[in-house]
Amino acid sequence: MQPLATPSHSPVKIILATAFVVACWGYSPTGIHIGLQAYDPGHLALLRFLVASAFMAMVALVKGITLPNLRDLPLLFGLGFFAVSLHHVAINFGQQGVSAGASSVLAQTTPLFSTLLARFVFKDRVSTWRWGCVFLGLIGVVIVVAGDRGVGSIDAHGLLILLAAVSWSFYFALQKHHSGRYDGLTLVCYTVWSGTVLLLVYLPGLVAQVVSAPMHVQWAVVALGVFPSALAYLAWAFVLAHVDLSRATMTLYLVPPTAMAMASFALGERPTVMIVVGAMVVLVSVLALNLERRWVVIRVAGV
Repeated sequence: MQPLATPSHSPVKIILATAFVVACWGYSPTGIHIGLQAYDPGHLALLRFLVASAFMAMVALVKGITLPNLRDLPLLFGLGFFAVSLHHVAINFGQQGVSAGASSVLAQTTPLFSTLLARFVFKDRVSTWRWGCVFLGLIGVVIVVAGDRGVGSIDAHGLLILLAAVSWSFYFALQKHHSGRYDGLTLVCYTVWSGTVLLLVYLPGLVAQVVSAPMHVQWAVVALGVFPSALAYLAWAFVLAHVDLSRATMTLYLVPPTAMAMASFALGERPTVMIVVGAMVVLVSVLALNLERRWVVIRVAGV
């Protein structure tokens, strides 16, 4: 009798990789706030992804990736525009007037906007349950934005964070429809590189800001480029290769509380009761949306 084969990757490695992803993406709002102390939003986005591009180039040299097909260049630049350029410029401008904790909650609304995108762009059928989830999530968004700076001070900054979430929705839609053409690492590399090329419009004046920025800001930006923008995506790809997508995405609900804890420690932020309540409403709505999709899969499978 032959011994049972042992799995190639232990549960401990998967848990550690998941925790690493949550920590990296939880750090991002705090890193952005520190970076904005010395950089303009556009310059911060460009420098962050110059670092990420260089890091991904080293990974690509070690691992090896396929060359892109010329006919796929519009798609790759579209992915780079929505995942990198528009998303990060919008979130950087938005975080000039939104706390790191509130920003992390608003960024989790991407599934809600994906539902709206599916209905109004791709003409998919949307159930009453999903409409209810979207409505509940938008109520949570209003509570978070109002609780962050007060009802009387609501401005466009929160809307820019939501625009970043919408941008991610377009990115996921494009990736879903075309992911079969390239493996995960190749697609991430070309997305990061094409998005960085589009951010080169912010190159004028960047060197002057790099020279004058304090060292603690420089390290924060380097950390943004290496961890949330590069290593986290590689770790997430590892998790998705060994865990069901619906189960893996549930762990992303830990990102906002992690971001709030990091912002409290590094920036001295104290989330208000309204932000906490709004965060719970948003996360419950997104959780309910994902649960509906899981129930549909179970019914189709006849379980």
